[in-house]
Amino acid sequence: MNVLIVAATKFEITSDKIAQRPTLITGVGMVNVAINLTKELMKNKYDLVISMGVAGSFSNELKNGDVVEVVEDNFSEIGFENDLEVSRFTDFDLKIKYLNKSRTSLKKVRAITVNTVHGNNDTISAIVQRETPEIESMEGASVFKVCEEFNVPSIQIRSISNKVEKRNKNNWDLELAIGNLNIEVEKIIKNL
Repeated sequence: MNVLIVAATKFEITSDKIAQRPTLITGVGMVNVAINLTKELMKNKYDLVISMGVAGSFSNELKNGDVVEVVEDNFSEIGFENDLEVSRFTDFDLKIKYLNKSRTSLKKVRAITVNTVHGNNDTISAIVQRETPEIESMEGASVFKVCEEFNVPSIQIRSISNKVEKRNKNNWDLELAIGNLNIEVEKIIKNL
């Protein structure tokens, strides 16, 4: 099986077994992912894309180092403001929500893909009320969108590095999150 590993940064891939596979480092954010993954899929054919990276958690049930599979993701910022109300375009206007078939035994979660990670209590409360996400990333829905356009199956695996809260890097654990992420992605690849 020809598998492409996709990560935003080279720091998220610490495993030699993963690094030996075809790997695409896209850069941070949905625009970088859309451009670089599109270019890659135009040049090469893959049976599966595995998107891997860290994420922030809105859920008190998820702790730093927990590894999850994203089965629902959306571009939470695509929509319009109508005075005090924020609305999303319907699926007829623009597909913004991606439902993905589960492919692992990891905990399944709902995610949002954002341009700016949340770090303000008011905006955190508003997004949780509007979208009910469990995690956020800056790339996930873009991978789903590009893979869907190229008809390539994809998996999104995320490891929790921090709670989504007023920004406090002292509460982050990137080393634990990235270590656990690589262990789980290795297992997924081995079981393909």
